[in-house]
Amino acid sequence: MHACENPHFVLQIDPEKGSFAYLPHDDRLPRLTGIRWGITYQQFDKKTRISSQPGQPYTLDVHQVLPSRLGNLSVSTWRSGEYPGGLWAQVEFALCAALPYLLWRIRLINRGDQPLWIDQIELLRAGGQNPNSQVSLGGQFSPHQTWFYANGWQSWSYTGAYSALDSIRRSKLGGFQKPMVINASTPDWKQPGYFTSDFFGLVANTRQRTALLTGFLSQHEHFGTLEALLYDRPSLRLWAGGDHARLDSGREMCTDWAVLAAGALEDPTLLETYLDSAAVENQVQLPESVPSGWCSWYHFYTNVTAKSVIDNLDAVAANRSRLPLEFIQIDDGFETQVGDWYTFKPTFPDGVAPLADRIRAAGLTPGLWLAPFIVHPKSQLEHQHPNWLLRDQRGKPVNAGFVWNAFTHGLDLTVPEALGYACGVVKTAKEEWKYPYLKLDFLYAAALPGVYNDPTQTRAQVLRKGMQALRDAVGTGTFLLGCGAPLGSVLGLVDAMRIGADVSGDWLPAFYNIRFPFKNEAHIPSARNSINNILTRAPLHRRWWINDPDCLLVRPDTRLTLAEVHTLATAIALTGGSLLVSDDLPALPADRLRLAQVLLPVIGKTAEIIDLFESTPPALLRIDLQSAIGSWHVLARFNWNDQPLAWTFNPADFRLPDGDYTLHAFWDDFSAPSREGEPFTMPAILAHGVSLLAAYPARPAACYAGSNLHVSQGLEVITWQTKKNQVELVLDLGRAFEGWFDLILESEAVQAVCLGETLHCEKFANHRTRIYVRSNREPLTITIRHS
Repeated sequence: MHACENPHFVLQIDPEKGSFAYLPHDDRLPRLTGIRWGITYQQFDKKTRISSQPGQPYTLDVHQVLPSRLGNLSVSTWRSGEYPGGLWAQVEFALCAALPYLLWRIRLINRGDQPLWIDQIELLRAGGQNPNSQVSLGGQFSPHQTWFYANGWQSWSYTGAYSALDSIRRSKLGGFQKPMVINASTPDWKQPGYFTSDFFGLVANTRQRTALLTGFLSQHEHFGTLEALLYDRPSLRLWAGGDHARLDSGREMCTDWAVLAAGALEDPTLLETYLDSAAVENQVQLPESVPSGWCSWYHFYTNVTAKSVIDNLDAVAANRSRLPLEFIQIDDGFETQVGDWYTFKPTFPDGVAPLADRIRAAGLTPGLWLAPFIVHPKSQLEHQHPNWLLRDQRGKPVNAGFVWNAFTHGLDLTVPEALGYACGVVKTAKEEWKYPYLKLDFLYAAALPGVYNDPTQTRAQVLRKGMQALRDAVGTGTFLLGCGAPLGSVLGLVDAMRIGADVSGDWLPAFYNIRFPFKNEAHIPSARNSINNILTRAPLHRRWWINDPDCLLVRPDTRLTLAEVHTLATAIALTGGSLLVSDDLPALPADRLRLAQVLLPVIGKTAEIIDLFESTPPALLRIDLQSAIGSWHVLARFNWNDQPLAWTFNPADFRLPDGDYTLHAFWDDFSAPSREGEPFTMPAILAHGVSLLAAYPARPAACYAGSNLHVSQGLEVITWQTKKNQVELVLDLGRAFEGWFDLILESEAVQAVCLGETLHCEKFANHRTRIYVRSNREPLTITIRHS
């Protein structure tokens, strides 16, 4: 047996027993023993399954140094003997003192005379009914106190945490939807206690407050899957999908680095260190700012016209002082057919290039939607270039899911002409049509199971190389937003990424206004589904990319209640991602336009999801903010029920320190003091609504106590000075604003003055004073005198 360690754990490698073990130094943390690896492959008609077993001829080379993007790694290599067909395997274990996790990968070498076809590379199998293997999650296993965080395959795939007593949420729509949202190499079973996750996942013991994270640092080579059986004796499996890729004689295949780490459930560094390391491995370069703009899709859909784009551009330009959006994105509907990107509908008689010129002339950035990898069956592209399509074993085009009222198809990007066409489209959009902001949608279509022109590539390799080619075609100066994309294969190649299902004007999923059969579908468009992933994937923001939570809909003629609009706006605002408004702005009432205004500028900071492993979807968020007024907390309490929810404010529920707080609920305009040790009864939250709460630690002197100017309720204050019987502050949001702010003073306010004019004030109990302000865009310096 060979043992090596870093400051966090011991790795034991036992080639004689054919297993290895992961043992944290802290005995309270999860540990895995008797871990085995295995490979499933085929040579012609013979399928072979091998796994590490006792008594097999293994050798072990230790302490080699491997330079990497993560630093120098100390590598121990476990080499196998020869398997049937001439296959050799080696497992490379890597440790680094600066990294709190184990890295390992499997390399396959074909030393035989004939090709092999690789189906699955299993990097971890532990626990279950094997008496020599155990998955210990810290303390005695209890399904009542065990949770699993499952990451979905692509943007729209449901992501969230489940109790071990739950069943994973799957689609019942079969070939209509599953090709889009379910990885073909990820099992699609539905039974209590059985879970899968794509790319990475976590298992948590909520009683011992410990967690185990495992997955991959990248998906350049394979799509990775984690499987957990959380009943009886828990078991874990982690594998890379081989996709039946051909491994020719004399060639190698190597998985991406797998990762394994244990930690305390409340310790954010467990997940954050993994996310940061994956960002380093994928050479992520984050944009400097979070974008905001207008998108045509959720009002006009495919009925968008050049005129409707111009009308909304003019509305944005006319309202820029109050709604300072940065770009205009033309979404689907301009092209004659999906796949035929160079011909335009009659409603775009001059194409899209003149619109880019007009958008740019108005001082905004032009943005354009494209779906370069998916093809509509009625497109000229499909009829003129049938050999570009990915096909199945029978020679039929592979189903890419039911979209645009048809079963769509995907391009085979291993056909050089097909990849060249996709690259030509995005390059034309950037260089000839002058769109520096491109939304690339339905990217999963390049990674469907099928018979590829180049059978030596895995689906992950095809997608990664295809996305790299698109990025090279447009250059690093183009802002790329990925959508409908398997996360790991585009990591480092896109600037922003959709992280949830499409939003819609319905709270629950519907299809052509039919709701009942679809209400439990977790992946299809709806406000509820979109908000779920906005919250559960919030930690990815500003680590892997700018999170795209999809669009904000504020118009009154959707089927969303005002409370549901508040919930959507709150989720978008507190998770820090991009802000896209998608209503017809010329027709938008002023009170609804204001719902978007108060989110600008975007906070840009990501909320802590307090109850990720306690509630599905999460219900408690917290952001700690600081400005000239000092530090305070912005909190959200969501109500996912169909009835109003009575609740009390308790600092411990949000992991706040004990103490007195001044509270203000933004959407409800409710203010109250909260005293230490006395949970405070708040107004009931409406069905599907939210309480967006500012909690200001009580201060002995004058203090800020809420506003309706910005959802942060404090970032608008850029200077703050208190003197005897006087407060002076400056308000600035980089836009025009109108509304009020509250102060709690040591005595009653006598006068508030701005630019020599007396401001209107209202006085309330407990020395609370409300001061009304209005700015055309300039900062306001306000002096408040009190007795």
